[in-house]
Amino acid sequence: MRTSEEKWDVLQRFIKWREKHIKDKQFILILSLLVGVFTALAAYVLKFLVEYIKEFLTDRFDPMGANWLYLVYPVVGIFITGLFIRKVVRDDISHGVTKILYAISRKQSHIKRHNMWSSVCASAITIGFGGSVGAEAPIVLTGSAIGSNLGSLFRLDHKTLMLLVGCGAAGAVSGIFKAPIAGLVFTLEVLMIDLTMASLLPLLITSVTAASVSYLLTGTEAMFQFHLDYPFSLERIPYAIGLGIFCGLVAWYFTRAMNWIENIFRRYPNPYVKFVIGGAMLSVLIFLFPPLYGEGYDTITLLLNGTKESEWDTVMNNSFFYGDTHLLIPYLLLIILFKVFASSATNGGGGCGGIFAPSLFLGCIAGFVFSYVCNECDLATTYIPEKNFALMGMAGLMSGVMHAPLTGVFLIAELTGGYALFLPLMIVSVCAYLTIIVFEPHSIYSMRLAKKGELITHHKDKAVLTLMNIESIVENDFLKVRPDMDLGEMVKVISQSKRNLFPVVDVNDELIGIVKLDDIRNIIFRQELYHRYWVEGFMEKPKARIVKTDSMEEVMKKFDTTGAWNLPVVDEANRYLGFVSKSKMLNTYRQVLVDLSAE
Repeated sequence: MRTSEEKWDVLQRFIKWREKHIKDKQFILILSLLVGVFTALAAYVLKFLVEYIKEFLTDRFDPMGANWLYLVYPVVGIFITGLFIRKVVRDDISHGVTKILYAISRKQSHIKRHNMWSSVCASAITIGFGGSVGAEAPIVLTGSAIGSNLGSLFRLDHKTLMLLVGCGAAGAVSGIFKAPIAGLVFTLEVLMIDLTMASLLPLLITSVTAASVSYLLTGTEAMFQFHLDYPFSLERIPYAIGLGIFCGLVAWYFTRAMNWIENIFRRYPNPYVKFVIGGAMLSVLIFLFPPLYGEGYDTITLLLNGTKESEWDTVMNNSFFYGDTHLLIPYLLLIILFKVFASSATNGGGGCGGIFAPSLFLGCIAGFVFSYVCNECDLATTYIPEKNFALMGMAGLMSGVMHAPLTGVFLIAELTGGYALFLPLMIVSVCAYLTIIVFEPHSIYSMRLAKKGELITHHKDKAVLTLMNIESIVENDFLKVRPDMDLGEMVKVISQSKRNLFPVVDVNDELIGIVKLDDIRNIIFRQELYHRYWVEGFMEKPKARIVKTDSMEEVMKKFDTTGAWNLPVVDEANRYLGFVSKSKMLNTYRQVLVDLSAE
């Protein structure tokens, strides 16, 4: 059996052989194909585990009344997941897409190895036992981790790693939904990786490969069966616009409520306190509203295919509301209200999952409720097909929550084969997006990073500044002086320095001023003055201080407002760390821009 040293030696020889015989562009295409295969396999395994666990636990439930095990299963699921994460993984694996965005902007696109499997295991347990979240964000993190680690294995540069991270995300969406175009568009809209000729082909290869593998494993049928009974007509355009606005408002509520609930969970550092709060909330909600169990795809299938009251009423199966047909709309409205609580309680209590499925679930119900109310209350001058608007609502809510209108359009069209509704899907998605950006400038994935200045966007200047970091441009070869030193001692320091700036620090190394050589040049050669002047007399306060936690955008603003060419860097306690020069910052900026823009 080969030792680790022998395996490492074989890898080194292969890397050297590859560099000689296979060009970088060709090798990237090979890796993008491999990423597509691996991400599709990971998606298949996750979907299989979720369905198997769910069927095993709920197969014998009585549809004609409440089932008390709904109070037990979700709690068991998030408890097991929490133990798995704390004892086995020992790392935070929640907010998968946010972690990818952070890795791209702050960690040189490096994602930890355990993310290639840990999210699959954790989310399968969580969702299979009833956690009210989706499997898509965990598999997107898994796919990106596969791309990142495959690139790191072959020592590829930062720019290529970023592309492979995007390939992994595209392959994950394409593989789990059988939606190659949506996978590509998701990477461009949500991960905000720029579309260039160098990145387009690898992303396409990964997406198509992942979808093809999924077709081989699960068949070529769309994920949700949908039959178009009522083609879209022009008189329904105003109602499509109304649905888009409604979906945008629901997405705004979902985003704000989720952040509010997550902040409550953050107040409790003890994981068992979080588990008790989250478990109690989740189990009660699922017991009262069984459609909240798991991803909710059964409810989506029902609303997309149902055509009459008797079929729609089955959404209340397994609950206290069974048989109360007049309560259908209040029941669905309560689900819209409480879905965000169930999803937040799942993750806050220790579970693992994303918001892809909750967005689709809520959008489907929102579209159905909107059209049903319009028809029943005679608010429309023409019939509003419930199944059509349920489909369009899925695109609208996904567009609003993720700030990704194109992803919403293409994903729903590919999920259901509903290409005949492409125009209304676009109308609803755009209206939902325009509605939510009035209240929320960033998506639920990116708002946390945007507040810290750690979000990469398609704005080239901001993207370059985000990719830069202060540590890489701080210069610390400046000799420090004390305020109680006289001019003679200062001259000795000057003779040993290659710089014309000198930070003045106290006994605690806190910065209290700076000395510029130009300011004392007229007296440093007059020895009779050496014991008559002290540093505290000719030092000056810096025009501004850069704190090491400042974003690069804030650093650039400080240089612009002060007009300085050098600014001192300090920590949060004002301890001196070094200087940043505008020349070095601009050189680094240009290099990052070249790397980011090169084909």
